[in-house]
Amino acid sequence: MAYVRAAGDEEEEPAHADPRPACPFCRITPDASTSSDDELVVVRGECAYVVVNLYPYNPGHLMVLPYRHVPDLLDLDDQENAEINALTRASLRTIRAVSQPHAFNVGLNLGGAAGGSLSGHLHQHVVPRWSGDANFMTVIGGTKTLPQLLGDTRDLLASAWRP
Repeated sequence: MAYVRAAGDEEEEPAHADPRPACPFCRITPDASTSSDDELVVVRGECAYVVVNLYPYNPGHLMVLPYRHVPDLLDLDDQENAEINALTRASLRTIRAVSQPHAFNVGLNLGGAAGGSLSGHLHQHVVPRWSGDANFMTVIGGTKTLPQLLGDTRDLLASAWRP
């Protein structure tokens, strides 16, 4: 209901300062005090961060990505690669502790042809899965139901974060 009620409550003027980076992932910075789009950030590292997916496939769907705008895994330096791997592992531990999923999908879509809608900025998906999570609502109705607001999911995962 929060999404339905809030649909007509948009602000007249955006609450951010212009100019903003065109890439929504680049709007999130290592320093929370300088980022205007960080309400779904779960944790920040030195060169990478974890954020709740704005359009989740399942509850708890996270993305792990570098701050630096690069399109390919081979573009990462060693520190970025190591931190993304460490944050991905911590995401798995945290989601397991909080939600007890039956399995995970973890992966990258490298390039637009691979399904990457924001393919210019590398991001790795961590999607918790449960047996039967593709039910009639998803298959027949083309609708995904989420039992929790994204901000609440972010708060739950951030408070339970297991590095």
